[in-house]
Amino acid sequence: MFLEVGNLDGLVALIFLILLGPALVLGIIGIILLSKGKKKAGKILLILAGVYLLVSFGICGTMMGGF
Repeated sequence: MFLEVGNLDGLVALIFLILLGPALVLGIIGIILLSKGKKKAGKILLILAGVYLLVSFGICGTMMGGF
């Protein structure tokens, strides 16, 4: 007996939001802080955004598999 799941577009969009959302927010805040003169805090947030992207592409990319 097979189960028909249906349309999973919303789930794929949610996975991409989790994949890219926090990194984009951290990156935007980091760029704003760099432009305001708070260079150390801006660099830290940009590094955190990069690390989050690296980890999320590894974990979520593995879970998504064939996409």
